[in-house]
This record gives sequence, C-alpha cells and structure tokens, in this order.
Amino acid sequence: MPYNKKNNGNLVIGIDFGTDSCRALAVDTDTGEELTVTTSCYRRWGKRHYCDNSQNKYRQHPLDYIESLQEVIRGLLAKLPPNSINNIVAIGCDTTSSTVCMTDSEGAPLALLPQYADNPDAMFVLWKDHTAIKEADEINALSHRGEVDYTVFSGGNYSPEWFWAKTLHLLRNDQIREEAYAVIELCDWIPALLTGVLKPEEVKRSRCAAGHKCMWAEEWGGYPSRDFLSQFDPQLGSIRNHLMNETFTNDRVEGSLTPEWANKLGLSTNVIVSTGIIDAHAAAIGAGVKPGTMVKIVGTSTCDIMVVPRNMTGNKKIEGISGQVDGSVLPGMIGIEAGQSAFGDVYAWFRNLLGWTLEEFATDQQRRNQIMERMLSVLSEKAALIPTDEFSLVSLDFLNGRRTPNPDPAKKGIISGITLGTTAPEIFKSLVEATAFGSKAIYEHYKKEGLELVDNVSVGGISQKSPYVMQTLSNVMGLPIKVAQTEQAGALGAAMCTATAAGIFARVEDAQHKMESGISRIYRPDEKAHALYNRLYQQYLRLGTL
Repeated sequence: MPYNKKNNGNLVIGIDFGTDSCRALAVDTDTGEELTVTTSCYRRWGKRHYCDNSQNKYRQHPLDYIESLQEVIRGLLAKLPPNSINNIVAIGCDTTSSTVCMTDSEGAPLALLPQYADNPDAMFVLWKDHTAIKEADEINALSHRGEVDYTVFSGGNYSPEWFWAKTLHLLRNDQIREEAYAVIELCDWIPALLTGVLKPEEVKRSRCAAGHKCMWAEEWGGYPSRDFLSQFDPQLGSIRNHLMNETFTNDRVEGSLTPEWANKLGLSTNVIVSTGIIDAHAAAIGAGVKPGTMVKIVGTSTCDIMVVPRNMTGNKKIEGISGQVDGSVLPGMIGIEAGQSAFGDVYAWFRNLLGWTLEEFATDQQRRNQIMERMLSVLSEKAALIPTDEFSLVSLDFLNGRRTPNPDPAKKGIISGITLGTTAPEIFKSLVEATAFGSKAIYEHYKKEGLELVDNVSVGGISQKSPYVMQTLSNVMGLPIKVAQTEQAGALGAAMCTATAAGIFARVEDAQHKMESGISRIYRPDEKAHALYNRLYQQYLRLGTL
C-alpha cells in the first residue's frame, strides 16, 4: 500500500539479503508502521549457477547482490510519495552469514575482476556451503591442543560454514591465490560498498560476524593470532593482518551514501549507513528478543537466538552451540546462537525428490510448476490427517549435517521404519517431526546449560505460512510458540538498528519498543500428542548417535 501520511517524520530502510532474494522495508520511526516492502530474487542463483548440491557447494555472484540492491531500493521508492523520500535518513542491512568472498588489495571481490568472473571460488561462499569440512577439522584440532583454544566461545567447535575454514579452503585453489589479499563477510561488504570504504584495512567489521564466525574475542586481543593462522598457510596469517582488528556493534554509523550510490539508488548523500548485522540476529531484534526470550528464525535452516545480561554468564563457556559473543544481537548483552543446518531445505529436498518425474517427463512447464508450488501444502494437509503413535516413522534431519547441539557437519539424514506400504505423506510427516525434534534438542540443550527460557517467538516464512509445521513444533516441544506479526523480521531488525545509529533512538531496545510489530498467533501444544512425541524423541536421539 502506498504511503500517504502527511507531514511524515523520519523514515528508515532495512535491507535483508537472504539466501534466495533481497528484501527492502521502509519503516516510519515515529509510529513503527511498516510502510512498504519490495523483493528481488537473485538471478544467477535462481538458475543455480556455480552450485553443486552433491558436494554441498553453494556460491553466489556479487553481481546478484548489487543488482538486487538497486532493484529493491528503486522499487521501494516508487511506492512512496516523492515528497517522503527526503525523509529517509538511514539504511541498515543484514545478510546471511558466514557468507564470505576473497578480495584484492582494494577490496574488490575477485569475481568482479574480468579474469575471475566465472570462477566459483572467486565468488561469495554461501553460509550453507560445506566444502571446507577438512579445513574446519584442522582448525579445531590445532585450537584444542594449543595454548589458546579459539573455539571456547563457539561451543568448543569451529564450523566449516564459517569464515576462516572457508578462507583456508579457497586459498588452496591456486587459480585465485595470487590475487587474494583479504576476505570479507557479506554483511561487511554491503555497507562498505555503499559508503565507499572498501580498502580491507579500513572496512568496519561487524561484531556479530566477527565474534560468531571469525573467532574474534577481546580475551585474546581480537582475531586469532597471525602465528596460529600461519600454521595452516602463511597467506592466511597475512590475510588476518589485512583486517581491521576493531569490531563494531550494529548500532554504529558506517558512513554516508557515496554520490555514486546515492545516484544509483535515488537517495541523498545525507543518508547514513549503519554497520551490518547477521540476518538471524536482525530477525531476532525485529521479533523483540530480550532476556528470557528465545527467537527461532525458521527458514531454509534455523537459528535459535537468545540474549543474556553479562552478569548472568560470568566466565561460563557454553558447550555445543554456535557462539556466545559480547555485543552481538543487542549491544551491551551476550548474544547466544544455535541452530539447525537444514529445516525448510529438508522439505524442499523431499518435494524435489517427488517432483523428479515431472522435471524429466512432463512437457507442460506451466502445469509442472503449478504442481510443484502446491506440493508441500498438499503434503501438509495429508500429513495432518495421519495419527501419531509409538510405531510412527522416525527420521533424522541432518541432511546438511548437524549444526547444534554438538556440531557434526558429516552427519547424514535417516528415514527409519519404512515398509512397502509407506506413503509420501507419511514420510513427509516424519521429516517435519524430525525438524521439530532437532529444535527440541536445541531447547533442551539451552536449558541444560542453565539459560533461562520464558518465551518462544518464531519468525520466518515457515512460521507465517505453515500452520501444520508450527503446530507440530509446539506439540513436540511441549511449549506455546508465538509467531511475530511482521513478515520481514530481518529487514525490520536492520531498520531498528539503523534508526538507533542515526540517533533517533538511544538504544536498540528503545527502537524495538517503538517499532515492534506484535504477535499474530500463538500455537499451543496438545498434551496427548506431546506425550507421544516424547517417546518418539528418544528414538530420534538414538538415531542421532549412529
């Protein structure tokens, strides 16, 4: 709906760079009203260029981000009255993470150089890329036997999804090694691009990404030492020294739009750009995360985000999670992250498996697409009619490895108990339950580690669109699950952060209070179903040890 308010106040834009698309949201900071949103799908990614599912290799070309950025902002401005555009004071962005790319000495992603334009290793390595398992194993082994264990703030384990493992893997490609001078997270590159501060030594690094993905901690003076990283590859140590060692919370100013980007986007050079943030952290902010609240971001994967006051953790190192970082998520608190490597991706895999014959043999592409679009909703309808009992199928959701608790990227998925009479809806039901069991395992782990959990809030496409999945999740966990009203929690959280950076609010918590969207629905557990699922959950845990 067009924005028609007269004498409107300050407007901010939150941009959410997701796995498949980029979304931009305009918000009125006076009222918290979400004015309008636009979406742009990544063109090359949509055709699955530069990816290989069989190797868990997922790369995205930087041009996808550049083109979508311009498209969503121009589209957003077209929906606003011309006189309101001058009221836009700030832009903030969140991105998937750890999504990294090698750059040259001027900070240009190597894929933007002609000689590397089609080299997947010169592109951004998407968060769910698992080609660096070997390198992560090496980092873990040396960390655990060294004088400093750099994994203590990431649950005792460094993931192949993260910054240094991916960088080391890319350096082992001789085709790009010579030009590789530095490496950058996507959430750092977008603000750097917009403000024109691209030189690696000058780029402001996000506390969220640095702390959760890059082993940055004040306890050991920033990033892991050059000596430590050079043991894997001397060039890795050199790259470490090309990064600014100071990190910045998400309520800080990165700079202002350059004349070039102001012109490309149709905005003023007075518009400020705030420090980038991880998409899950932004979504947690947009959903109202606070002490005692766990926000579950449910999409292709999941992230389970909490914040706790500093005095609640003390010197405790929480085992088996994805990170605890002072100043991430909400500045001034400890941000805690866990999650599942695949959630919606599990359902998409099964849909694509069933749709294989359509892709191979159906000639009517329009009809084929219609069937594929409806398949998950029909499977959900049929699965909801199937009674749950102690003899139900039990599956394991580790189709892209296990992220938390106790990470193991080499873990595989399992479907157990199938017979010649098993139907597709029964298998789908077991896969939905498996993803819910994975969520329960994280929740139980948080409780075991002494974290106080009072409230559960969910955001993301699945929470908005799949009552069947959300009710199953509530039944399995035995907890009420609230669904945030906003459909753009990430972009809203980024907008809250940039409004704080612009000085409209003193703290991100103040922005949350003013700009929050509220709760749209609460799913409550069925106690009988929960009792049955507790028994099936024990089978799930046993499968997880295989």
